Amino acid sequence: MARIRVLVVDDHRIFAESLAAALAAEPDVDVMAVGSAQAALRLLDRAVSEGRRFDVLLADTEAHDPAPHRADPAAPAVNGSSHASPDAPAPGISLVARARTAHPTTRVVVLAERDDPRRAAAALQAGASGWVAKDCSLQRLLAVIRGVLRDETHLPPALLTGVLRELTAARKHRTESEQLVESLTPREREVLRCMVAGLGRKAVAERLYLSPHTVRTHMQNVLGKLGVHSTLAAVALARRAGVGPADLGEPATLSS
Repeated sequence: MARIRVLVVDDHRIFAESLAAALAAEPDVDVMAVGSAQAALRLLDRAVSEGRRFDVLLADTEAHDPAPHRADPAAPAVNGSSHASPDAPAPGISLVARARTAHPTTRVVVLAERDDPRRAAAALQAGASGWVAKDCSLQRLLAVIRGVLRDETHLPPALLTGVLRELTAARKHRTESEQLVESLTPREREVLRCMVAGLGRKAVAERLYLSPHTVRTHMQNVLGKLGVHSTLAAVALARRAGVGPADLGEPATLSS
């Protein structure tokens, strides 16, 4: 009998261990539990190195974010503040994305305190295969685990309409964001990619062989063309448009 390896991650360690114990009673399930996203990522990596990868990750929507990105403190906050972006994903959604990127063969099912169409849609976009309530029955959870291993996507019926609405809106916002990014000059796009990478004005100037004053002008032009008022908002819009960070391992071009 093929065994299913499951990893449970939840900030409430007692809940994680209780759920793991219940799942372990199944004859074909091997399960481990951890209390943080960082611990989950470390264990996923270690399991692969030992040749016994996990098949399914059960992730709490509020699991602590592993090593949240911090922008360069020198980055200018033109007409903005240093507060976190409202577009930042929930910690558990960030874990979904990181786990799926590092371990694409591991299916992720989100454990949710409540039904939330926006978060559920974000989880699916991040790579989750399922969304279940924490208080669902063990049989329901097992059905979802077995289902995602057959490449099925599982959502509570009550969430379907809301999730479809959110996904449709996300596609619309992505299209609008892409159009705004297309209005930038090639140099402004390169500056934007540096902003996404978290580089401050001085670092951007050194990378692009420009003066800090010129970089500041480019950054202000980027914010104006994108219709936003802060670096964080520009980065959030860029990410929606699919703009990735500058590859800091490659030398920048010398074009003006």
